[in-house]
Amino acid sequence: MRTDLLGAIVIAAGFVIAAPALAQNPEPGKGPVAAACQQDIEKFCAGKEHGQGAVRACLESNKASVSAGCANALDTTGPGRRQ
Repeated sequence: MRTDLLGAIVIAAGFVIAAPALAQNPEPGKGPVAAACQQDIEKFCAGKEHGQGAVRACLESNKASVSAGCANALDTTGPGRRQ
């Protein structure tokens, strides 16, 4: 009985810990960079597929030309996040 209770607590704790991490990974094309860079994606990265990093790499390579809001999103999210 005690083992069952402990197991249930461990599983529940795992869900509580994992939930914020899962919430930070929106589906491809729906995150903060996609929202802030929509026009820049259409202008510089048309045809690139969301989800494997191609769009972000394209935006990063055109960073000097993208909008200020897009550049900020690149700097503050994902691999571009400032330490």
